[in-house]
Parts: sequence; C-alpha cells; structure tokens
Amino acid sequence: MNYPERLTISRISIGLICFAISGVSLSPCLNAADSGNAEKPNIILIFIDDQGYQDLGCFGSPNIKTPNIDRMADEGMRFTDFYAQTVCGPSRAALMTGSYPLRVATEKNRVDVHPYLHSSEVTIAEVVKEAGYATAAFGKWDLAGHTQDRKRYSLALLPTKQGFDYFFGTPTSNDSRVNLIRNDTVIEEETDMSQLTKRYTDEAIGFIKRSKEKPFFVYLAHTMPHIRLEVSEPFKGKSEGGIYGDVIEELDWNVGRIFKTLKEEGLDQSTYVFYMSDNGPWYLGRSEGHLKRIGPNAEAHGGSAYPLRGAKTSVWEGGLRVPCIMWAPGKIPEGAVSGEIASTMDMLPTIATIAGGEVPTDRVIDGRDLSRIIHGVAEEGRPAKEFYYYQRTQLRALRVGRWKLHLPSVADKKWGHYSKAEDDIDIESPMLFDLNTDVAETTDVSARHPEIVAELLERAEHAREDIGDFDRIGKNARFFDSDPKRPDIEF
Repeated sequence: MNYPERLTISRISIGLICFAISGVSLSPCLNAADSGNAEKPNIILIFIDDQGYQDLGCFGSPNIKTPNIDRMADEGMRFTDFYAQTVCGPSRAALMTGSYPLRVATEKNRVDVHPYLHSSEVTIAEVVKEAGYATAAFGKWDLAGHTQDRKRYSLALLPTKQGFDYFFGTPTSNDSRVNLIRNDTVIEEETDMSQLTKRYTDEAIGFIKRSKEKPFFVYLAHTMPHIRLEVSEPFKGKSEGGIYGDVIEELDWNVGRIFKTLKEEGLDQSTYVFYMSDNGPWYLGRSEGHLKRIGPNAEAHGGSAYPLRGAKTSVWEGGLRVPCIMWAPGKIPEGAVSGEIASTMDMLPTIATIAGGEVPTDRVIDGRDLSRIIHGVAEEGRPAKEFYYYQRTQLRALRVGRWKLHLPSVADKKWGHYSKAEDDIDIESPMLFDLNTDVAETTDVSARHPEIVAELLERAEHAREDIGDFDRIGKNARFFDSDPKRPDIEF
C-alpha cells in the first residue's frame, strides 16, 4: 500500500493480526483488485446517530413508518446481532479503523471519551482511495474533537486529512448548535438544524452525480436523531412516534432520495448501500439536565431498543446492538436475515474486499470480513465470534456465541443517569445471559454454567492484555513511539 508516510506504531505483533483477506474469489464483481475501475462497485455507508434497535419498521417499530429503509431490507440483508460502541466518538473510531477504540492511536496520546483519531490510523476512506475510489464524507465527524469551537477541534484531523477528497458537515454533535464546514473551512455558524438531514443528502447526491464516472465511496453520517431533535416543516407532527418519529421518518425519506438517485443515474446495479446506527437510543427519563431543558416529556426524545435491555451509554444490549441493513441488487440475497455476530469494525475489511483494497497488515485489526456472509456464501466451521463491550476505557462485558458475561463492576457514576434505575446497578459477581433465549438479559444463569463463566473470564483477561482496560495499556494498543508512556487511562 502506498499510504502517506506515517508514524511508527509501537507494540504491534504481526503474528497476532486478527484479519487477513482471503484469496477466494466470490464473483467477478467482487474480485475488484484484479479489475479496472469500471468494474469496481460504488459504496455508500449511511451512519445514523442514536437510532434505537426497534426504530425502523423492519425491526418492529409499532409507530414509526420507514418504507424506504424497509424496502432496502426486503431487497437486501438485515443483521439482527450487529454491534457498534456505546457512544458517538468511539463508535466512529471503531468504524473508521476496524479496531476497538481503546486500541487506536490518538493525537498526543490523549485519552478522551471521544477520540482524536491520530493521522497514523488508516481509515476506510484511505483503503478505498488507494484502490481508485473518489471519497466524500457528509454530516457528523466527531474524530477531531467533540466540540463545535473551531479553536478546540483539530483541523489536521478533519475528514479531508483522513482519506476523504471532500467533506460537508460538522465537527461533532448537535447538543446545542451546529457549525457547518466545507472541507476544512467553516461556512455557517449556528445553522438551522431542521435542514441538516436534507442538506447532507443534497450534498451526497451532488457528489454521486459528479463522481459517477469512477467508483465512489460516500460516508453519510447524519446528525439526527441525536438531540437536539430538529425536523423540517414537511415532516413536523406527521409521525405517530412524536417528534422522534418525525425525525426518523424524515431520515427515511432522504434515504429514499439516495436510492432514487442511484436508479436515475443507472448506478443501482453497481452500488452497495450499508445502513446502521452508531449506538443505542438515549434514555432521558432520569437526566436532570435534559428534563430541565426539554421538559417532563424528555423521555420521548429518545428511541426504543425493545426488546433489548438498556440504552445508549450502557453495556446492556440496548446500548450497543443496533439496526443494520446491507443492500446490493444481484449480489446480496433479497430478504435475507443474518444472526451473525457482526459489528461496525467489520466494515473496513468487508469494504476493502468489495473495493479491491488492502487492509493494513502492520497492526491488529479487530474486524472480520463479512463479504462471503453478505453474498450468501456458507462458511462451515467458522469459529464463534467474540465481542467485547467497553464503556469508556473499561471492559464491562463480552459475548461469545449465545453467551454474554457481564463482569463485576460498580454502578456508573458518570453516565448512570442515562439508564433506567434498574439498569444502573452494581454487578458484584459475573452475570451470565443466554442471548438466544433471553435477549432482554433478565435471567442470570451463571450458577448453572460455571464452565462457561470460567471460559469467558479467561477471554476477558486476554482482551485486557491485548486491547487494554481502564488500569492497563494493551500490548497491541497503538501510540507514538516517541512517547510510549500514556498517563493513567481511567476517566
């Protein structure tokens, strides 16, 4: 790979690399590494902010109508066990790098809830750009500083410095205001947030039309439904799901515009579209700040994770398991449903295979290539996938196959008020749940399966040593050679 020169990443054991691209050819359209640009498929990744597991019709919403996304599921593959991270910034770091957030390098080795993604990291955009793709990012970035203040986020870490040819969006969340950036220049301060969903989509459509003569990668990271919730006039008061439903239905309408554009431009048969959320929905029923600002109906400004337990910021399933749909006519089977344990980290190696790009081989990549799964190719003997649930820097749970183990921990003093009281609890001893029969995590079965508990505790210790934890730096964590000692990483 001819990536730009990068700082050396320390403590990397190539022998422990988690992923390597298979040499098996799936089809001529996927064997893009050996083909010209004309045969490379386009790729669109739509990343929604704080959408709950149930907040789509195809995932069971009783009061939010999402016909365009439902059609995407009817024509593609829906993942029922797909994971992100528990809050915005770490989720974007995991997506862009294919690695657990605690593993990735950060600017000045700072440890923050929302990582400053170091320029030494290789993003999805850099992987596909090297493979001949035009690249663009639209919407929320959140990897150069969790702030709208131009004096506090890093210009050197905006999308155009991380593999994207073009950027139109905002540096972070819309907690109180949104400043819009084109490439690296602020073009509007305190913009009208009710127009963001449409404006991001307008810009993405313009890029698609301008770039259709070569393969393109579009990363469309919507601001909504992160609060503050804002919706444009045509959708205001239209949904049975209240203002939150209005916002989701406007998002759905704009997803429909993307598909309409692909059809009109003759690109629908040569494009992959991926749709997912960055974490679970807000629960605002115990947040004094939100109750004061929004009023007693603040809880209605968050979505639903039903039938899962928990919400954003927690490591119950509702905090990290998110809706995910993958679509590519003639390539991904129609109406398929996958129960594969998958995550946003899998997108880098999966997209690399689709695009004919190369996954970095000088560092541990935690994601696995899903390309054979999404194309309906059976993989007999595939080992059970593990997933580690981190909250900030602390490993709090892990899943292997059907089993999920919550590790001993105290109730969360920092984020506990974003959970229901019954979910904000001390866990005094390991709690084991069988997610195949108890997806709502209601019944601890650790006493019945001590051997499973023991096995998962061993795996947890391996993750602590390899990835890291609040009290240690993982042996395959990435950081500056020039400053290998980071401060105490608990926060």
